[in-house]
Amino acid sequence: MGSTGFSWALPDHPKLPKGKPVAVVVLDGWGEANPDEYNCIHGAPEKWRLVKAHGTAVGLPSDDDMGNSEVGHNALGAGRIFAQGAKLVDQALASGKIYEGDGFNYIKESFENCTLHLIGLLSDGGVHSRLDQLQLREKGVDARIASGGGRMYVTMDRYENDWDVVKRGWDAQVLGEAPYKFKSALEAVKTLRAEPNANDPYLPPFVIVDDSGNAIGPVLDGDAVVTINFRADRMVMLAKALEYADFDKFDHVRVPKNRYAGMLQYDEIERTSGEYLVKNGIRTFACSETVKFGHVTFFWNGNRSGYFDETKEEYVEIPSDSGITFNVAPKMKALEIAEKVRVNLPNGDMVGHTGDIEATVVACKAADEAVKIILDAVEQVGGIYLVTADHGNAEDMVKRNKSGKPLLDKSGGIQILTSHTLQPVPVAIGGPGLHPGVKFRTDIQTPGLANVAATVTNLHGFEAPADYEPTLIEVTDN
Repeated sequence: MGSTGFSWALPDHPKLPKGKPVAVVVLDGWGEANPDEYNCIHGAPEKWRLVKAHGTAVGLPSDDDMGNSEVGHNALGAGRIFAQGAKLVDQALASGKIYEGDGFNYIKESFENCTLHLIGLLSDGGVHSRLDQLQLREKGVDARIASGGGRMYVTMDRYENDWDVVKRGWDAQVLGEAPYKFKSALEAVKTLRAEPNANDPYLPPFVIVDDSGNAIGPVLDGDAVVTINFRADRMVMLAKALEYADFDKFDHVRVPKNRYAGMLQYDEIERTSGEYLVKNGIRTFACSETVKFGHVTFFWNGNRSGYFDETKEEYVEIPSDSGITFNVAPKMKALEIAEKVRVNLPNGDMVGHTGDIEATVVACKAADEAVKIILDAVEQVGGIYLVTADHGNAEDMVKRNKSGKPLLDKSGGIQILTSHTLQPVPVAIGGPGLHPGVKFRTDIQTPGLANVAATVTNLHGFEAPADYEPTLIEVTDN
């Protein structure tokens, strides 16, 4: 590690025993909000300890920034708060450092005679990208939107769950071919939003054409391409299609000779809780379905692929449904995942993103069933459980005004919210193996997800590393 006297050995906890099975369950997109008709989660009888899952608590620039699965699982696994992609890009833009890097120097060779293409999520949400980092026209740059589509339907698949999503993006953004053609992006969005049951994440691909009907922005030989998302997981598949010479997931039709760069390189986070536990003899099992598998492995382990020790770890991926939107089968693979431990149950997040309130309620009920299966198993083996979430989503499915009232559209209908939220998330601890004197501390005023790692380490019978955020629990003598 490079530091004098460092040791992976964790001291024994003075009051909590080792050897108890510990189940960690992450309910994805499961926040805490007022229990009204737009809260698809409310009704759970448990009392939860709430922790922050957004903003500075997970390394984002401000508390106006919504949390997301990537930063949430980083914090859960790392036990500390690190500057995340949004903040790193802000700092690089403000200092000018971004223009000194190898990536910028590589793509700028295309600027004089060719075109620069920026591909990514156009959003002010701050989860995958942020609109204020893309102010080209205000700087005098001759820029136009050339193509687009909904983020769940075009380009932004992840973990190789559905290559058809990337193929639709390739056709529109690289080839300049799509089923819908418009003269402007404004016309495109207005027209497609007017379709029955339309919502932003699932808008079909479109291209902008000139007066002759030709696409204005296909990627041609010599052009530069930058994927602008600071969150990498939904850009990796497109990057493979652009860069891999042996790519065979779909027919490219045409492969332009372009200069490609991503927005930033993610550094590994060292000394994560998973690595500490493995090096102290704890066996670990992690599981989710495809759409969230990387979160309980790669992101939990500090942006690191693979095992720390294959003899003590096992990771299982359950294939997600592909070719359908998640509100069609809102139970997803929750019950299959429930047979495993450390797990991520994606239902609240993935179905919540569809904006289908009825389906999201079904999704949350399925996640509840899955949690019961896990807790029943914990009961049978005399173990301990910790149930938490990585960010909010399903607990508030409607846009609201400043007084908290639902916003209505021109026809009087509610405006559906399909994004993450700024709400805190629950942490619940229990099980027959839990020391009877364990209780939540009251001296931590604004705990966040990073406090969970020290808590889990304690539940395994160890003191947490000194540089971790404080544990959420204390042990009293009975």
